[in-house]
Amino acid sequence: MDVNQPEDIILEVKKQLSQRKGKLIPIAIVVLLVVIGLAGTFYSIDADEVGVVRRFGRYIASTAPGLHYKLPFGIDKVTPVRIRHIFTDEFGVRTLEAGRKTRYSSRSYLGESLMLTGDLNILDVRWIVQYRIADPVKFLFNTRNPVNNIRDISEVVMRRLVGDYSVDEVLTTKRSEINTLAQTGIQKILADYETGVQIVTVKLQDVNPPDKVKPAFNEVNQAKQEKDKLVNQAWEAYNKIIPKARGEAERTIREAEGYAVDKINRARGDTERFISVLAEYKKAPEITKKRVYLETMSEIIPKARQKYIMDPKQTSILPLLNIGSVEGGQK
Repeated sequence: MDVNQPEDIILEVKKQLSQRKGKLIPIAIVVLLVVIGLAGTFYSIDADEVGVVRRFGRYIASTAPGLHYKLPFGIDKVTPVRIRHIFTDEFGVRTLEAGRKTRYSSRSYLGESLMLTGDLNILDVRWIVQYRIADPVKFLFNTRNPVNNIRDISEVVMRRLVGDYSVDEVLTTKRSEINTLAQTGIQKILADYETGVQIVTVKLQDVNPPDKVKPAFNEVNQAKQEKDKLVNQAWEAYNKIIPKARGEAERTIREAEGYAVDKINRARGDTERFISVLAEYKKAPEITKKRVYLETMSEIIPKARQKYIMDPKQTSILPLLNIGSVEGGQK
């Protein structure tokens, strides 16, 4: 019995493989196509996404989160779109790392942040725009580059609004109003172009004069603050003096009016009393004359401290004087 050597066995195997090689290649190609087809048949969509399905480049359906089937070999293509995520665009600054110690890019973005105010001052305006994708189909197919569109529209609207206000208003009192108007203006333009984007918020961040003019700007602000302080002090003094003077004037007027009313009433009373006395006098002149005389004397005599009773027949007042009295008193 012949025993094959190891070399003979290897040669025999090679011979058999070479004979079968022509049959294995088609089978391998078929297996590879099946594997590729199965790999491209199933896809998954995350919880915050929507799958936009295109067949030969044309939109056919939107799929919810989960595992789904599609036609392989590039017939169907799926684009996942994050519809629940809030995207943020920054203008004038770029955040490198957010956290407790946020790091920002050291690059200058003055080209998009320098703006001219309504009173012809220049400000370095930095702001953010937050948005979400409300309609994935419109977002993908209605505009060529929706992200760049959002940035361009945001910059145009913000420049227009800053140009409508003075530098002090942009820095202080009108920031909230500008935020609201910018959000409304950007949303309107995006809706007109049917971009499928919903603006969540627009917020001004840092608003400062450019570094080259900051010293002069600070001097102007100090002068304005000094002016405001002096004006406030003047108003404070005004509010202390004027109301007091008005109160005193009002009190004087009221006292004068009261005095006038009292005098008028007294005069009317005296007039009425005189008229009544006159009427009685006309009825009985002698009696009325005597009564008036007695009434008058009854009012005058109690007020007199010294009383002299004169004798109508007396021709001299010497007998009335007590010459011998030490104190000069009257008897």
